[in-house]
Amino acid sequence: MSTTGKTSLFQKLPSTDELLRHPQIQRLIESEGHVAVAESVRIVLSRLREEISDDRIDEKAVDLALGGFPAAVERQLRQMLSYSLRQVVNATGVILHTNLGRAPLAAYALDHVRNVGGAYSNLEFALAQGRRGQRDVHVDRLFQKLLANDNNNENIGTAAPGRPVEHNSGISHAISTIVISTIVVNNNAAAVLLALNSLAEGGEVVVSRGELVEIGGSFRIPEVMSKSNAILREVGTTNRTRIADYEKAINERTRLLLRVHRSNFEITGFTEQPGLDELVALARRRNVPVMEDLGSGALFDLRWVGIHGEPGVLDSLRAGVDIVTYSGDKLLGGPQAGLISGRADLVARMRSSSLFRALRVDKLTYAALEATLLSYVKGDYDTVPVLRMLRLPKEEIARRAEKIVIAVQSTARKSGSLGIELADGESVIGGGAAPSAVLPTRLIALTHAKLSADELNDQLRAATPPVIARVDEGRVLLDLRTVFPEQDANLGSQLASLA
Repeated sequence: MSTTGKTSLFQKLPSTDELLRHPQIQRLIESEGHVAVAESVRIVLSRLREEISDDRIDEKAVDLALGGFPAAVERQLRQMLSYSLRQVVNATGVILHTNLGRAPLAAYALDHVRNVGGAYSNLEFALAQGRRGQRDVHVDRLFQKLLANDNNNENIGTAAPGRPVEHNSGISHAISTIVISTIVVNNNAAAVLLALNSLAEGGEVVVSRGELVEIGGSFRIPEVMSKSNAILREVGTTNRTRIADYEKAINERTRLLLRVHRSNFEITGFTEQPGLDELVALARRRNVPVMEDLGSGALFDLRWVGIHGEPGVLDSLRAGVDIVTYSGDKLLGGPQAGLISGRADLVARMRSSSLFRALRVDKLTYAALEATLLSYVKGDYDTVPVLRMLRLPKEEIARRAEKIVIAVQSTARKSGSLGIELADGESVIGGGAAPSAVLPTRLIALTHAKLSADELNDQLRAATPPVIARVDEGRVLLDLRTVFPEQDANLGSQLASLA
């Protein structure tokens, strides 16, 4: 298009002020406010100017665009004022899906967040004494119940707040007693950083080469250690590290022995790794604390759901580990948080660090975490979505899936486009927990006569709410283990619309 032609098209465009006086746009201003509407007008006008400049629009198209300008402004306004962060249906079967927000919160946890967040609270106010308090107390009291002396609960372990926990140190069956304390920071990476900085700044931390892991988001143990101002002392090899390797590395500069959970992968074959009891026994002999980065950190026994070999927080503390760091939004089933549990004297050093204040969490996180922990104290595990999903039997998933398939098939047969059937499959935990463990499940498998599996998957993501599935061998697979039962009806409607 010639420069003259473009100029004539630009001249057709009204000014922002003129458009804001349009009756339909005036009504938008009355409902949504002048600022947001004016910004939408400017965006739509700018888009038209760009299309003219790039020769993507002619005179007829400009006239059509101007005729529909109020509607375009309204669409832009709705998009601008809508939430970007939104609910999705997780039909992947990955329970702790990092990209989908990891652990969903329990309904009562959300109620507690709403109650605390919508008003003032006693976050740092001791009501009984009428003076400033500590925000830790709201959850530390519950962690002490769950992580102190075993009471009558073999799977969780409960005790009165402040009671000591007995550990088998591994030395001639000697028993040591410590008081367990817990503090909260914003995620497990922060917990590791704070612990290393507080306990080993300027000194050496001994860790096996096979545990120098990188997990999602380029979180690397050596880099975190460098940021903490602790000095990494690698021992052993990638696949084999012996207790003697740790012992040889200990010197006057050693501040910690560190064990790191291998998130998202396993080393198999010609391997060797000392047990925690050996590591703790060595630490006791040489008077060096043991710290373990557990990553997911379960507060319940995973053997309940047929998963073996995955350590829990209580297992580590029972073994005599001095400090354990773990996540709040993984196997615990709560909000994003980094939890540090262990010897009260060591935890106190972290609490007094200026870094702790920089990494601490707010009232909403404490509210969600407190509510989640209360379910453990009460033994009400199925109210925690992650625990309920882990315990969900294949037979129950199959019943729900079959109901959806039968309903959709009655619609699909009319068009003949959508293929839908049931198939056996496996769910995974995700979030770096038990990377090789799987849970048997029943899948809904989809094919389409006119759409590829990827195109079918795209349409599911465009649904309201978006449905996130997985594609395998030319089929779209949906696993109801991670779909809430109240979402089944909507999911069935979305599938029927594809028929």
